[in-house]
Amino acid sequence: MLITGGSRGIGNATARELLRRGAKVVIVDIELDTTQLAERMSAHSAMGIVADVRERATLDLAVTEAVERFGRIDIAIANAGILPRTATLRTTPITSIDAVMAVNVNGVVNTVQATADQIIAQRGQYVLISSVFAFLNALGTIPYAMSKAAVEQLGRGLRVELASHGVSTTIAYFSLIDTDMIKQGVDADPLVEELLAALPSPLLKRLQPQAAATALVEGLVHRSPRVMAPARWKPISALRGPIAPALDPQLARNRRTQAALTELDARSAITR
Repeated sequence: MLITGGSRGIGNATARELLRRGAKVVIVDIELDTTQLAERMSAHSAMGIVADVRERATLDLAVTEAVERFGRIDIAIANAGILPRTATLRTTPITSIDAVMAVNVNGVVNTVQATADQIIAQRGQYVLISSVFAFLNALGTIPYAMSKAAVEQLGRGLRVELASHGVSTTIAYFSLIDTDMIKQGVDADPLVEELLAALPSPLLKRLQPQAAATALVEGLVHRSPRVMAPARWKPISALRGPIAPALDPQLARNRRTQAALTELDARSAITR
């Protein structure tokens, strides 16, 4: 199986969990130490390839190398993603928006297309990493939420388009996971804490990467259409239709939230 963004965070934890269960794993990542990292994980069952999901040609080469080494690809996990610096949309540089879409959306599409022939031939599986922010108001990080909503729609479409080929598609939704991306993009910014304060505290409980990886692999084993962790997000996702119209006006009236957005707007306008 092939996993993008497998050198760090959820991707790395998932790769290790898959190896623990006896899978052969190809880690594709932009990090230059990807090959060495995979070698340390398993000299026989892991392979690391340096590639950029934004560049389709590099993924095509990665697929060719993976098939030459292990014979086939039956599962592709499109995990690579980035989180931009928190800012209001008005003050977010267009280059930052382009970067998020290039990795989080185009990168997933490139991964799907590059592996499609293999996945169809093996009647295999796709796993796409979305987020609870695909259905939750993502004030302060709108481009990220847009990208994850796009991934959700991609997964839903693939689930139907590829059904006749025996291919299943799993969409994974996680909230805050204790990774470097969250530590740098959320914990290091006090204004993010203010924006998240409008949510009930139980929903903000951190998930460890290994817990996310375990949930993801269990979803693979059962070919689940969705994986959501922590599970407390499931009813919110199921009721997103009536919840969103009720929650958005509350956020628009919440003084603490609006004060944080005003400060964020002013800060971003200075630093952009």
